[in-house]
Amino acid sequence: MKRTFLLIAGVLFAGILFSIPSKSTAENLQNQAGAQNGEALYKQKCAMCHDNPLDRVPPLFLIRRRTAEDVITTLTSGVMKEQARGLNAGQILAIAIYVTGKQPGPGAGAPQNTNICKASGKPINLNGPQWNGWGRDLDNTRYQPAPGLKPEDLPKLKVKWAFAYPGTIASGQPVIIGDRLFATSETGHIFSLNAQTGCSYWETNAGAGVRTALSIGRLPAGSPARFAVYFGDEKSTVHALDAETGKPIWKTKIEDHVLSRITGSPVLYRNRIYVPVSSYEESAGRDAKYECCKFRGSVVALDTLTGKVIWKGFAIPTEPKPFKKNSAGTQMFGPAGAAIWSAPTIDLKRNAIYAATGNSYTDVENLYSDAIVAFDLATGKIKWASQVTPKDNFLVGCRQPGVGNCPEGAGPDHDFGSSPILRTLPNGKQVLLIGQKSGVIYALDPDDRGKVLWQVKVGNGGALGGIEWGSAADALNVYVPVADPSGAPDKRRPGLTALKIATGEQIWHVPATKPVCSWGTDRCNNAQSAATTVIPGVVFSGSMDGHLRGYATSNGAVIWDFDTAAKPYDAVNGMRAKGGSIDAAGPTIVNGMLYINSGYGRFVGQPGNLLHSCGNSLPLIEN
Repeated sequence: MKRTFLLIAGVLFAGILFSIPSKSTAENLQNQAGAQNGEALYKQKCAMCHDNPLDRVPPLFLIRRRTAEDVITTLTSGVMKEQARGLNAGQILAIAIYVTGKQPGPGAGAPQNTNICKASGKPINLNGPQWNGWGRDLDNTRYQPAPGLKPEDLPKLKVKWAFAYPGTIASGQPVIIGDRLFATSETGHIFSLNAQTGCSYWETNAGAGVRTALSIGRLPAGSPARFAVYFGDEKSTVHALDAETGKPIWKTKIEDHVLSRITGSPVLYRNRIYVPVSSYEESAGRDAKYECCKFRGSVVALDTLTGKVIWKGFAIPTEPKPFKKNSAGTQMFGPAGAAIWSAPTIDLKRNAIYAATGNSYTDVENLYSDAIVAFDLATGKIKWASQVTPKDNFLVGCRQPGVGNCPEGAGPDHDFGSSPILRTLPNGKQVLLIGQKSGVIYALDPDDRGKVLWQVKVGNGGALGGIEWGSAADALNVYVPVADPSGAPDKRRPGLTALKIATGEQIWHVPATKPVCSWGTDRCNNAQSAATTVIPGVVFSGSMDGHLRGYATSNGAVIWDFDTAAKPYDAVNGMRAKGGSIDAAGPTIVNGMLYINSGYGRFVGQPGNLLHSCGNSLPLIEN
C-alpha cells in the first residue's frame, strides 16, 4: 500500500498527522473511500453553503486549490468538524478527494527535512536581538526599534533561504530569538530553525493545527528545561516544549467546549502565560438542530512551569441559559460569543490585561461582544469593558432572520480580530489603539474605563473587510491596513493609513496598489488584511496579491516592493515551496533579516506554503 494512504489513515483515526496505522487499516480506508460517492456526500453536507458562499464561506473552486489533507483536517479537527459529525473515516476521505480533485499525498505528513543543523547552535539568549510573540512587546506595538535594517537597505534585500511548510496555508508568524527561528503550521508541525541558514534544530507535531505565534521564556532553576516554547492549538490545548530540543514539558486543555479553539498568540510575563480562547461555534450555529449557543471567549492564565490553570476569565461573565426554542424546536441558549481571536495586551501600570472580542452569537444582549475587555492581571476578574458595536448578533451563513438559530436582527460581523496596542504619548498619557472589521480604528482611555478618545473610519468594513489582523505603532503614529476585499468597487478602500496617536489626525493615506498577481487574475485582489510591522523610517504591509511593500513612514511613499509569489523555490528542508497571498501574520524583522510567510487561501486568497528569509548579505539561493 502507498505511504500516502498510510499517512491519511493516521490523520483520520488518530487525529494527528504522524500516526501510521496497519496496512490493513489503510487498505480498508481506501476501500471505504472508493465505495462512497464523494459528490453525493458533498451535496448532502456541504453544497448548501459552499455552492452559495456568504461571509467567510469559501466557494468550491477555492477549496479545490487545497490538498486533500487540508480538507480532512478541517473536517476532523477544524472549523467544519461540527458539520462533519456522523461521517465515518471513509466518507470524510471521499469528500476530501471530491472537493479537491486530488488523492492524499505527502503534503500533510512529516516534512522531508534533509537539512539538519550540523551544530547545536548558540545558547538561547533572551536579552539579545529578538521578536518574541505576536506583537514583539507586552504593548503589542509590532514596532522593532533596532531592526538592523535602514530604509536605504531595502533595495539590497535578497532571499537568503526559503522554507516549505506542510499544507497550503502559511499563517503562524515566525518568532526569532538570537540565531533561532521558531514557526508553527496548520498541520500541527512546530519547527526550530537556524535563522541565518534555515537548517533545522528540531521539529515535532502538536497533534492539532497551530495558527499562533510562539512565545519563548526562561524556566526557573530546577526545571526540566532551561527555556520553554509556549503555544495553543486548534483543540484548545496549551503546550510547553523544551525550546532547545522540542521535547514536551507539559500540555493543558483550557476549554471543554467541543468547538473551542486557540487562534491568538499566548503572552508571557514572568511565571505566567496568558492565553486567549476562541471558537468555531458561529459556523456551526446555523444548523437548526444544533443547540446554539454556549461558548464564551476567555483569557486563561497558567503557571509556566507546571501548566496549572491559575485563573480563567470569561469575556461574558453571565453563563448561557435557555431563552427560547428555534423554528425547529431546538433549545437555544445565550448570551454567547465574544470569542478572543488575537493576543491580549498586558498593562503593568494598571495591573490589567486587555482582550479584544468578537461578535455575539445570539439575540440575548450582552455588553462584552465587539468590545475591549480589561481583566485584572492577578485574578482574571473584569475591571471594565468598552463595547463599540452592541447587538452585533451574527452566525456565519445566516441571511434569514429567525430561521433556525439565525438571530432576529443579524449584525454586521464587525469582530475585533486584532490585538489592542498600548502606547505612551510624549506627555506621559497612555492610550489603547484598536482596529475593527468595521473599518474604524479607536483610541481608548485606559484610565477612564475604555472611554473613546477618538475614532476614525479608514475603510468601508465588512465580514472580510476593514481592519483584520492589526496595526503597528511607533512613538507618534499608528499605521492601519485595510482589507475591504468585497463590495461595490466605488466603496472599496483597501490601502494603508497613518494617523497621529494623540489626535487621530490623518498623516497620509495610500490607496492599495492595483493588484498584479503572479498566479493570474483568479482571486487576485489588493486587500491589505495582514498585520503591519514598523521599523524606524519604514512600515511594511502585505497584500492578498502576494506583495510585501515597504512604505516611508514620513509620507507613505512605496520604497520597496517584493513579490513573494513570483517563483517557486527548492526549499532548504527538501520540499517545494510556493508563495501566494499574504494574510494574517506580518513580517518579523531581527538582526538585519526580514521573515515573511506567503500563502493563505482560506477565504479569498491564493494558497501557498512559503517562508521567505531576506537579508543584505549574499543570498544562499538565487532570488
